[in-house]
Amino acid sequence: MAAKEIPDEAPLAPRISDATLRDSAHMAGVEFGPKDATVIAGLLVRTGVELVEVGMVSGPGSKDAALVEAVHEAVTPERSMTLVVVRDRRQVVQALDEARRLGVRHIMYSIPTSEQHARLKLGSPSPKFLQALARSAVTEAKDRGFHVTFSGEDGARTPRERLVPYVEAGFAAGADRFRLAETVAYLSPWQMEEVVGDLTAIDGAEIEIHSHNMLGMAVANSLAAVRAGAQWISATVGGIGERGGNAPLAELLTSLRVIHGDTRFDLSHLTELSRVALRGAGLGDAFQSGPTTGHAFAYELPGQLVNPEAYETLPAELVGNTRELRVRSRLTTALVKWALDGSGVYVDPDEFTPWLAERQARDGAPLLDRDAIRKAAIDFQAA
Repeated sequence: MAAKEIPDEAPLAPRISDATLRDSAHMAGVEFGPKDATVIAGLLVRTGVELVEVGMVSGPGSKDAALVEAVHEAVTPERSMTLVVVRDRRQVVQALDEARRLGVRHIMYSIPTSEQHARLKLGSPSPKFLQALARSAVTEAKDRGFHVTFSGEDGARTPRERLVPYVEAGFAAGADRFRLAETVAYLSPWQMEEVVGDLTAIDGAEIEIHSHNMLGMAVANSLAAVRAGAQWISATVGGIGERGGNAPLAELLTSLRVIHGDTRFDLSHLTELSRVALRGAGLGDAFQSGPTTGHAFAYELPGQLVNPEAYETLPAELVGNTRELRVRSRLTTALVKWALDGSGVYVDPDEFTPWLAERQARDGAPLLDRDAIRKAAIDFQAA
């Protein structure tokens, strides 16, 4: 189905959600504390951002509990949303129990839709399994009284014949909104209009776009999605986020102002927001998004290091960049194994990892890269 025809003079008035305090958790080496979260959330709401996305819950004892609670106190639970990871029905129930304990009102389900991601994360590429899982997860959350956004992780690379029935199944189960996640930057603006047009053609569908910026088109693709009928855009302060970053909030809001005459937002807070967020993230004022940055191909999740082709729009080497590990407090044995591979340093990862994690905590969680882990392994050998 072709994208909806929208005249050039038609005003764009998308609602904005901000994922800085959620997507940053997937950006290697970046972690915000509750104080940062309080300031960032407050400034976002004063700017006119409608929904502040914060933290991730996959089960009991969420690592992001303090972050979620800080945002709730700053802007209320009604103005925030927390991601809930979906892997199977039992795990969903445990995650929703944790979300309720934290006082969450709005949840966003992360469900992989492309065949490649579904096989990696759900253990099955079956479209029928995917639809059944979405229906079950949405129904469980709606029965508990949550406002539910469900995503299509890697949705931009998901064929229409696979994506549209999945979205229809979610809305049929009672979901409030669907987020198309351009997890792997993949589409041009005109292609984005066609993909989103297929989704907004679904009766009663409320659609959000969440673009990554590896190709430098996250803002353009977001605006194209709205031209095709999407009602929401997800952005981040300074473009903070994994794999080249996300649609940068300042560029998005200024584009809406300059190109479309949208004066709904208080842009006077944008500079302070960027400075606070980049300083809190430890990135410095010179941080930029895109494929040539030091963070574009840096990971702290083992699955992304082992399966980079599932996440990268283009290989690091193609732009003269390198793939790297950067981690603060999320150290795992798998990360240690990756860092030590080919180093000539031989230690037992099961013994070395807790030793290094303890030292990290004692030293205030300084950033570790591959060289730092190898040097620490030599220290461990000598201890």
